Amino acid sequence: MKQLSIRYPWKGLERGQSFFVPCLDAEAVRREGLNQALKFRVFDAKATPCIRGGLIGVLFHRGPVR
Repeated sequence: MKQLSIRYPWKGLERGQSFFVPCLDAEAVRREGLNQALKFRVFDAKATPCIRGGLIGVLFHRGPVR
């Protein structure tokens, strides 16, 4: 598998916030993004493949504030 060179902003992401990563292989980006979230101890991360602004990609988000 190819090594992905995407910088995921998990470190500065607060609960309830999200970010979008445009890509062609949504499953590989989803897996890599969730693995990166675990490295920053973000255990409530979720990833949803979607189309946003005409681009295919993955929407990553953290759970809401409790």
